Amino acid sequence: MKRIIAVIAGLTLLFPIFGCHTTKVLHTPTPSIQNPEAERIVGITTKAGEEISFQPPGGVIREGKLDARVKNQPYNISLDQIDRFWIERRELSTSRTVGLVAGIVLGTIAAAAIIIAATKESCPFIYSWNGKEYVFDSEPYGGAVTRGLERDDYSELEHLVPDKGMYRLMIKNEVEETQFTNLMELIVTDHSAGRVAMDSAGNLYTLESLQAPEAVVDENGRDLLLWLKETDKRIWELESEKNSDRGFRQEIRLAFPKPPEAVKAKLVVNGGTSLWGSYMIKELLQLRGSDVYSWYSSIDNNPADRSALQAWNEREELFMLKIEVEEPGGWVQRGLLLGGGPFVLEYRVVDLDVSHVKGDRLNIRIRPPKGFWAFNSFAADYSPNQAVTMQTLHPIKCRDSEARDRLPQIARIDDSYYDMPNLGDHGYLSFKAPARESGLNRTIFLHTRGYYQIHLNSSGKADSSLLTRIMAIPDTAARLSGLRYAEWQQQARR
Repeated sequence: MKRIIAVIAGLTLLFPIFGCHTTKVLHTPTPSIQNPEAERIVGITTKAGEEISFQPPGGVIREGKLDARVKNQPYNISLDQIDRFWIERRELSTSRTVGLVAGIVLGTIAAAAIIIAATKESCPFIYSWNGKEYVFDSEPYGGAVTRGLERDDYSELEHLVPDKGMYRLMIKNEVEETQFTNLMELIVTDHSAGRVAMDSAGNLYTLESLQAPEAVVDENGRDLLLWLKETDKRIWELESEKNSDRGFRQEIRLAFPKPPEAVKAKLVVNGGTSLWGSYMIKELLQLRGSDVYSWYSSIDNNPADRSALQAWNEREELFMLKIEVEEPGGWVQRGLLLGGGPFVLEYRVVDLDVSHVKGDRLNIRIRPPKGFWAFNSFAADYSPNQAVTMQTLHPIKCRDSEARDRLPQIARIDDSYYDMPNLGDHGYLSFKAPARESGLNRTIFLHTRGYYQIHLNSSGKADSSLLTRIMAIPDTAARLSGLRYAEWQQQARR
């Protein structure tokens, strides 16, 4: 069910690890590739929403056009008609094979590589053993940048399979931050339902009759249905707004069929935080300069400060998004979507009260700040939840790369943490796989709890004036994002 979007370039700088050859499919939406002769372009998504795969050896860029072969026929297209490139890279590492399909949506290949390797922030990377290799499968508790923001995260492990009666995971620190993991356990669900998914609190829902939207438009009437009606290689994401005379949000309205008697709807969203949104976490913290550690302390120890930050997050919708439902009296907030990613776009369920909605149509509105969100698909389900058998599996072994026993630190929620302070720190976990009843589907979720602290250049003076405006004036952070994005683009072109 999970969508791991293959998007951008430069991940070779981010994953110089493990062993054997690894194949990575990368995706960039910017039709500007530096050193194109070094890349294997295996496909594209056009601005018209077409998904086109190329025959080996892939596409070649010459004089503003891309040439390739498709179904044994020559194919060419102007670069200005391309929305995203799909790029495949094979790498040699040093231990077991690691497979990765990862997602971001910004910039040229060379510049994107710098952003990913140096500034992408989203906690540990979790790899599932699929019987042959470790495959990138989850990146939990993004945005929990200090102990006071420690939170639980629930991720479907799409690639995890039993091997000799065991489930195996690898956890790894791949960015410049110290990661503190408090708990890791598996939630194994056996069910007759076609699908199951969780919300951000770990509540489980069965999905038997997903309804795609009938219509999706933005505030200008642009038709987005092709991009958001199903989980595929079409990912909708606007870059940060660089023109201060324009709005810093995009309004998206979705219309779904609805049974007239329905009082509850399960909104199923495949989406999450964009790479740039993840980058902006670090940018916002850097504004605090040497005061950042006192800010951490205030969030860790003062409930009022945590509540104020939560209120700001909900107002700004940078990393949590309001879900509004149209009722006879107007638009009413009925749910909240928590961000995640940016490399893994998870399915998340938002349980909506639709008892006040009249008729056979459910209209939903979101207003994401530009540059902070990526969306692949939306769907609605009105079916009642079915019985599901759930088992919680605790790890029986957890050792880090130096063979130290870390099991006591991740076995329960307490004041003991599996800390990974260095880039490249990693460990391996094992769980005993229970037998599955014949005829039932199995879906496995990883429950983690933890936080992280980004390694910052925190020697400077805090920009108190800008921080005050960010906290007091709506959309100031989104405006700052546009300015930073413009600066980054200018540097990338040099």
